[in-house]
Amino acid sequence: MPSTPPPPQPITPDPPEAIARPLLTQSWLDLTFVHWAVDPADVAPLLPPGTVPDTLDGVTYVGLVAFRMHRVGWLRLPGVPYLGSFPETNVRLYSVDAHGRRGVVFLSLDASRLIPVVVARLGFRMPYLWSRMRVEHLDGGTVTYTGSRRWPGPRGAGGRITVRRGEPIEEPTGLEHFLTARWGMHSVFFGRSMYLPNAHPRWPLHRAELLECEEDLVTAAGLPRPAGEPVSVLYSPGVPARFGRPARPAGIPTP
Repeated sequence: MPSTPPPPQPITPDPPEAIARPLLTQSWLDLTFVHWAVDPADVAPLLPPGTVPDTLDGVTYVGLVAFRMHRVGWLRLPGVPYLGSFPETNVRLYSVDAHGRRGVVFLSLDASRLIPVVVARLGFRMPYLWSRMRVEHLDGGTVTYTGSRRWPGPRGAGGRITVRRGEPIEEPTGLEHFLTARWGMHSVFFGRSMYLPNAHPRWPLHRAELLECEEDLVTAAGLPRPAGEPVSVLYSPGVPARFGRPARPAGIPTP
């Protein structure tokens, strides 16, 4: 008889494992997380083989996450100051695999540096797209993210998001932990499903007020247009992050 898959790993605000020998380092700065509830049946066909939608009380979510990538670096080399630093906005889903590993799945990653986009697309088959982007800090704790896709398309996809940062969150809710405490990424690398673990300090989170949200990145990624207002809007000044070696579906790290 086939064995029963283990239950999903618990959601923890801190990474389950440290990554002593990182494959990739970077910092994520000035992040805004905007989330809508979606039907798991709508997102299941978009996930990599071997994964299913991760749900909370029967609901899953689509996230629009805008931020500044800062100093991407390989192994233990210093991060690159120009090519490794750029605005980015991604559309992401929430996944769990047969080993109970929770993660995110990126449907699209718009970035403003062409060379990193080309390297990520050709070298790692990641859905990066080249866009014209800007992150602006305004008065009163307000941040605006703007973007317009250049290549490969649909050309002009993007939009404008403006949030006002609120008070720090002392203890995130269960939903806020579910949406942000993610310690890996599910993807397909060279035709094989892989899990890429990551680690970073606990998120410093603020609740945020969404002042403006005009976007078509979610529909451009293949999902229905979000219905109604977002269920969660959060801001974080950011964290440094490390990615470890990818693991095969059997859970064995690649050499």
